[in-house]
Amino acid sequence: MPGDISAEQFDRALRRTAQKLSAYLGGVGRFPVLPRVEPGDISGALPEDPPARGEDLGVILDDYERLIEPNVTHWNHPGFMAYFAISGSAPGVIGEALTAGLNVNAMKWQSSPAATELELTVCGWLRSMVGLPAAFRGHINDTASTSTLLALAAARHRKFPAVRQSGAGAGGDLCVYASEQAHSSVDKGAMVLGFGLDHVRHIAVNEHFEMRAQALRRAVETDLASGKVPLAVVATVGTTSTTSVDPVAAVAEICREHELWLHVDAAYAGSAAVCSELRPLLEGWQLADSIVLNPHKWLFTPVDCSVLFVRDLAQWQDAFALVPAYLRSSEEGSLDLMDLGFQLGRRFRALKLWMVIRAFGVEGLAERIREHCRLARELSSWIDASPHFERLAPVPFSAVCFRARFAGATPEEEDRLNQRLMAAVNAEGSVFITQTKLNERFVLRAAIGNIKTTLDHVEALWRLLEDSAAQLRD
Repeated sequence: MPGDISAEQFDRALRRTAQKLSAYLGGVGRFPVLPRVEPGDISGALPEDPPARGEDLGVILDDYERLIEPNVTHWNHPGFMAYFAISGSAPGVIGEALTAGLNVNAMKWQSSPAATELELTVCGWLRSMVGLPAAFRGHINDTASTSTLLALAAARHRKFPAVRQSGAGAGGDLCVYASEQAHSSVDKGAMVLGFGLDHVRHIAVNEHFEMRAQALRRAVETDLASGKVPLAVVATVGTTSTTSVDPVAAVAEICREHELWLHVDAAYAGSAAVCSELRPLLEGWQLADSIVLNPHKWLFTPVDCSVLFVRDLAQWQDAFALVPAYLRSSEEGSLDLMDLGFQLGRRFRALKLWMVIRAFGVEGLAERIREHCRLARELSSWIDASPHFERLAPVPFSAVCFRARFAGATPEEEDRLNQRLMAAVNAEGSVFITQTKLNERFVLRAAIGNIKTTLDHVEALWRLLEDSAAQLRD
């Protein structure tokens, strides 16, 4: 018969799924962080054609256990120290499951009142938790890449409102500024919006990989003198490679002088402001026009969940609001979230963030972030004390950039040896680290941010690094 599966089948499968998730989250450490598969192994084990008739959910879950669960990269593994962690904490996983069951589209207040109002409320909570002024209003997107794209589009609208009707040509040669260490989403945003990569200025950084404010000023003045139109600056609080912090207050002053939009990328490090002692590291971000902070990076909320704070909400709505006849409604006093971006379909992402904040509390979240920073300082101290390793960047938060030293090796040879070192460490299975490039050199990078990572896991990484580097020296 047409229709959904029976309630009995659903209940049986859901119970098994709950048990499976609980066992997985509780025992994910038994897996190697990186699955031991080659490209094509998984697709080769899957049928080439879809089933003509429906299959039992129990059989499908068997295949999930056999083919899928062991063969993902385990971001929830306590030894995951690559990229930036996106821990799916238990409260967040519950919220995600409930979100799937509700299956609402939070595009309008009418389309889901609770989803709309919870999103606005929980973003208000987060704003207060990190100490931002009450003028900021928050809403949730999927990732920081989307949030940054929206910020650049809003910046263009503020400077050239005619672009909305007449097209991109109404703005002239628009230029965007960000440091050499800024995330690639700035460049992608310029590509998508038609500014062009030639109009993205990558500003030089100092020895701590922080944007040089005077270099920014010179770049803006040079563009003005040549007839180009400076539009926006993206300052980063917690860069992807080193977690360095741009001098936001000095950047904000330049933006004020030249009427430039200031967007702050705090996707990673913004969560650190939950800790009062870390909040001074972000000084100046309150001067921005827009700020992005990703709870799915360091607030233990399952991916995806990116909060975008906006200073002037009415101006922001002017850039994006477009209401066709079939979406008009008569409610007064409500905000339709679809008016804050280009997306019409919007997942109910606020539910999982609400559950995470309530389950851990502000103090509990701060304790976990504080501990990650402590673990990073521990690892950094071992590196600093070792004659066989060197640290390449400061450690303001919970990521450490370093490399092994090999006596007599050229810089190029050391690059190759550090690549081999990283491969050996990751192949062991208990940890996963990645790399970056600083001053044209290959650099190892360990980012501590998983909710279950302890000192034992960091010590295991250090032993692996020492042992593997020693083997490469023999």
